[in-house]
Amino acid sequence: MTHIVVLYALIATLGTWSVTALGAATVIFFRKQNQGALNLMLGFAAGVMIAASFWSLLQPAIERAAETSKLPPYVVVTVGFLSGAAFLWLSDKLVTRMRRRAENRQGSVGDRLNRIFMLIFSITLHNIPEGLAVGVAFGTLRSGSCTMDGLMGAITIAVGIGLQNFPEGAAVSIPLRREGCSRRKSFFFGQASGLVEPISGVLGALLVVKVQAVLPFALAFAAGAMILVAVHELIPECQHNKQAQPYVATMGIVTGFAVMMLLDVMLG
Repeated sequence: MTHIVVLYALIATLGTWSVTALGAATVIFFRKQNQGALNLMLGFAAGVMIAASFWSLLQPAIERAAETSKLPPYVVVTVGFLSGAAFLWLSDKLVTRMRRRAENRQGSVGDRLNRIFMLIFSITLHNIPEGLAVGVAFGTLRSGSCTMDGLMGAITIAVGIGLQNFPEGAAVSIPLRREGCSRRKSFFFGQASGLVEPISGVLGALLVVKVQAVLPFALAFAAGAMILVAVHELIPECQHNKQAQPYVATMGIVTGFAVMMLLDVMLG
């Protein structure tokens, strides 16, 4: 059963990486993105991730902590949730500081390459906890929760993260194109930024499978990381061009949340 769960995690994170590659491919096939469709997709992904953070991660974490942990469940889940958010926040702060140093330099060839490297590095680092979140979700299937609702919860987490990977792939390839890279090279580096997700996904699944005691903490950790991504990045990003289309992103968030909630409640 262990190798099947890890295989599921690998397949799911290969799927999220493929969506990153699709986003990076926009630099080849499209000169201009449809902002309305992008806002709707980002909003939908945010809604899915917020709902999944509770029903597919936090609620199972509370239940597992009550069964296995010597500490009160609310302590384990709160510490895990805050740790996940703090990890992503510190990663973002580190990358932002390094990127600003690169941008403050003059426009020599070396500095241009440095800016390109920092852009790729920042998105790549950001993808690590997302891959872990998917891996942890599939790793829980090994611990007695291999039910239809558990499987659907893990799949919807992968879908939500995959959807928000689309603009991330574009966020790497399009600026690289503007920096003077060819379309082919821009696409290559754009899709490469998502390759860490299959690696971190497999590691997350193995961690949960091998060390059952860490499962409640790991679930809450993934939830904290997902909430921070949704609130700090996806929701502000999907509000672009809000004056022309004021409710597109909002309805995307509501719809994504409702779909995820429906799946969890109906299958639960």
